[in-house]
This record gives sequence, C-alpha cells and structure tokens, in this order.
Amino acid sequence: MRDPWTLTSARELYDLPFNELLFRSQTVHRMNFDPNRVELAKLLNIKTGGCPEDCGYCSQSAHHASGLTATKLMKLEDVVSEARKAKENGATRYCMGAAWRSPKSRDEAAIVAMVKAVKSLGLETCMTLGMLSPEQAEAFADAGLDYYNHNIDTSENFYPAVVTSRRFEDRLETLAHVREAGIKVCSGGILGLGETEDDRIDMLVTLANLPTPPESVPINMLIPVAGTRLANASPVDPIEFIRIIALARLMMPSSSVRLTAGRTAMSDEMQALCFFAGANSIFIGDTLLTASNPGNDRDSRLLGRLGLTPVTMEMSGDL
Repeated sequence: MRDPWTLTSARELYDLPFNELLFRSQTVHRMNFDPNRVELAKLLNIKTGGCPEDCGYCSQSAHHASGLTATKLMKLEDVVSEARKAKENGATRYCMGAAWRSPKSRDEAAIVAMVKAVKSLGLETCMTLGMLSPEQAEAFADAGLDYYNHNIDTSENFYPAVVTSRRFEDRLETLAHVREAGIKVCSGGILGLGETEDDRIDMLVTLANLPTPPESVPINMLIPVAGTRLANASPVDPIEFIRIIALARLMMPSSSVRLTAGRTAMSDEMQALCFFAGANSIFIGDTLLTASNPGNDRDSRLLGRLGLTPVTMEMSGDL
C-alpha cells in the first residue's frame, strides 16, 4: 500500500516533460485496461432547473438568470424509453441527474423505480441527485444502484469561491454514505473555474486519498453559460487539461477516467491525446444535462479514426 498522495508528490508527476508524463500514464493505463476500449455512458436530466444551490458554473441554479425553465421529475416510462435508446446507441451505463440539493422523501419511491427499471434493461445505473443521507444511500443501494455521482468540483481551498450553499465537507460526507451503502463512487471535478494548477492537482489528491478512490473519475472542462457567475471564465489550456487526465490515471490506476463536459470545444486531436493519457470513458448523445455534447455521429467517426472500440456490457464489469 502506497503512502498517501501529497500536493508535492502529485505536482512532481504533473510537472514532468509532457512526453514523459504521457508515456508513464499510458504505461499505467495498459496495465489496468485495454487501451483500445472506451466505455460509452449516457446522462439524462430527469429533473431540470430550480436548484437552490449557488454553484457558480451551473445553469440549473435558481440563483442564476440562465433562462432555463425548471421542470418536474420525469415520468418513469419516459426515462425508460430514453434508456432503451441509449442502449441501442451503445451505452453500457445510464446516468440520471436531478437538479436538487438533496432528494425529498416524496421523490425517493420514483427514484427507486427508475433504478430498478433501467437496471432491468441490462444497463449499469448511476444517479446524481445532490447530497444523500445514510438512509437514502441504503435505499438506493437496495434498489440495485450501481454508481452514485457526486463531484467535489475543485480543491478544498478554492471550493468556497465556487459554491457557498454547501461545504466541501458535505460533499465528502455524501461520498462516505454512498461508499458505506455499497454503491460504487463516481466523483471528479471541473477545470476552468478560475482555479490554479495546484487547485486542480489538489482536487485529485483528495480523491486519490479517499479510503477507496472513486471507481469512476469524471474530468469536466467548464462550458461557460450566460447568466451564471462564471459566464466569462477564461478557457482552459489544452495541454494543462491533458496533464490532469494523465495525472488522474497515474494517481488512480484502476479507476475509469471519464472525459466529460466540454468535449464540444475540444478538437479531435485534443481528445485523442486525452485517450492516450488514460481517459477511457465518455458520455454520448447531443446533450449533457443542459449543455451541448458531440453527437453520436461525430463520436463514431472519432473513435473509428483512432481505432477505439466501445466496451460491451459483458466487459463493463471489468472497467
């Protein structure tokens, strides 16, 4: 068992010459995964807008004039219909997100029904619903939920500059409840919030030093949204982004590293380097919650050009 990561030890890797960093991350990637396989997941917004949280990047926050109309929780049959389409398009994991601070008791039965119905289709299930109590985590685990997504967003130090409606510790507490309930953890962050390189690295240090690192680590590139506090945020340098993907792979060797939001602004060449650095999972479809996402046609062309093959359900348990 290795010693806990520190900002210094992680920074030493991050600062390696680019070619050396990618060589090391690709080597570790090959030791843990098939380098030519990519997991395809689909994310559906089952309840949009009206969230009481004040996350500076989020179009769904009630604090922002993003023009987004709040909706009610989707009906079960509509969620299942969308899940079937996702499976037909090659997705093996189906993620459902609701713009809540935390689920209300009146909604728990509907969430449980969604988990069971989607799981019956032969898909891995994932939910992202905000903070969870131990009892809620247990209920969703009993329903068969495979993954729970709850991003820590950034470093503990920079977090208050992004979110003030909940504490960084609250995020870690929910991750602990999820883990204790026996659900796999999906947790990562967002680059481009105004953070420093050290903040990005420290975010990975927090995740890698959890008692059990997340099985899935989504790395998002901010998509600035008009009406939010971060509408005018500066773009992330592509090389810096790729370095974080490589570092995530080195620090969490057996975790799936998911290239998430922001891919519409990435060139094919940038995405190719992310895959080489160790990313092995993407979201498919035209939208990602409320943001744009490369469509299936563009993704199929890119994966074909790179010789990357989607993971099948038979293989997904090994991811």
